[in-house]
Amino acid sequence: MTVSVIRGERHRGRSKSTQGFEELYSSAAASTMRKELDKLVASHPDSSAQAHVKRQMDMFFMLFTRYLVERSQSPKIDWAKIKGPTEGMVSAYKDLKPIQEGRASDLLSKLAVLKLNGGLGTTMGCVGPKSVIQVREGLTFLDLNVMQIQDLNTTHKVDVPLILMNSFNTDKDTKRVIQKYQGHQVKIQTFNQSQFPRISSEGWTLCPEKANDPDLGNWYPPGHGDLFESLENSGLLDKLLAEGKEYVFVSNIDNLGATVDLSLLQHVVDNDCEFLMEVTNKTKADVKGGTIIDYEGHVRLLEIAQVPPEHTDDFKSVRKFKIFNTNNLWINLKAIKRLVTSGNLKLDLIANVKDHSKFSKVLQLETAVGAAIRYFENAGGVNVPRSRFLPVKSTSDLFLITSDLYHIDGGTLRMNPERMFGTTPNIKLGNSFKKVGDFLERFKTPPAILDLDHLSVTGNVWFGADVTLKGTVIVVANDESRIDIPSGSILDDKVVTGYLRVLDH
Repeated sequence: MTVSVIRGERHRGRSKSTQGFEELYSSAAASTMRKELDKLVASHPDSSAQAHVKRQMDMFFMLFTRYLVERSQSPKIDWAKIKGPTEGMVSAYKDLKPIQEGRASDLLSKLAVLKLNGGLGTTMGCVGPKSVIQVREGLTFLDLNVMQIQDLNTTHKVDVPLILMNSFNTDKDTKRVIQKYQGHQVKIQTFNQSQFPRISSEGWTLCPEKANDPDLGNWYPPGHGDLFESLENSGLLDKLLAEGKEYVFVSNIDNLGATVDLSLLQHVVDNDCEFLMEVTNKTKADVKGGTIIDYEGHVRLLEIAQVPPEHTDDFKSVRKFKIFNTNNLWINLKAIKRLVTSGNLKLDLIANVKDHSKFSKVLQLETAVGAAIRYFENAGGVNVPRSRFLPVKSTSDLFLITSDLYHIDGGTLRMNPERMFGTTPNIKLGNSFKKVGDFLERFKTPPAILDLDHLSVTGNVWFGADVTLKGTVIVVANDESRIDIPSGSILDDKVVTGYLRVLDH
């Protein structure tokens, strides 16, 4: 269960005595937590590392005390004050000015590219960082990102660095993997987001007993909103500024559509925009995505966890909230420095409750990078084409990426011009395809899907080589049955059920 807290008005239903009790309880809880965190820092056997651990525990303590205050005050969002983005808050990509001739190199000389690389591939049945999963032609997410930046640097004779924000889950493996890129024209730099202790959801007991507790289940990375503080603490922010970099393009490493776009960069620079969020039109598959709103005359990001339960259906409505956040962000580096130094970046808290082996439930306090939009000057969004949002969160997404819908050009996925529609097919692969290994085994070769609208596959289904899928195709193997789609088959608006097995001989 995830609960997000947004600052707002004090809950009017509470009596003064109840409020007073909760404030005293919060004060005592904060005092106890401070002492426990100090003990945790002191427990580190390497005294030279204690300063780094203390800095992170101080950051965690700030989140924890904010959580206690906002919890006792029951802050909430006033739904009546929520409005769609006003004119000027979100621009249309088609209205952006074309890149001026001869300007590309100058713009790119001011840019750094940062990929969020903290996630593991466990949900897709893989071990290690998600960025090292092979997604097409033997190339990984990381390979494709390096190819993109290298193509950019060689084409425009610039030196755009690639920065990876790792977590403690991905750092070791990532540093080992990036050694193979040493001969490429790409400067790769890494830094780690914070490592915070999980705490029991009742009683606030720390899960780790020592600062060097090797059980990774007792720690958590606090969401990508930690980017700003961690970039500053790593020294990379000052290094980039000293090198003359002024902007950073941030995106998830598994979004293969998030490439450097010169029109967007030019728009950011020319409009002195400190924070630009790429949004795109919602479909029924995106109803939970955060959206840009006008809240009391200011641009804000509204996430589904912040929405009162009685308005969840309104939030999911494609008619009312037509766009959602792709998490492709263009941010001014000097503005990051200003806000981090001043301590004014207080991102909306997300309280995430998880199962744990030691305690029945544990609490993680997290933040999201997009929520920072409210603190930057001249912040807004651009409604970009759907092609800039190609995340791979499941094997259903992987099915599209590996198909003949796309080809690779300089590390960038381009849609096959023979595809008659600008949109991608709707793919729903069942649990038998959930893990990458099973997915690869069940498709002898990727099917041809240029004319496919919808594919739904359930049960024990296997596909031969050179299969073509068109229109709407539904394949359902019930219970103990098995369906083998023969090699060379063409399924055009077909429903296949029951038992079908054709053996090669």
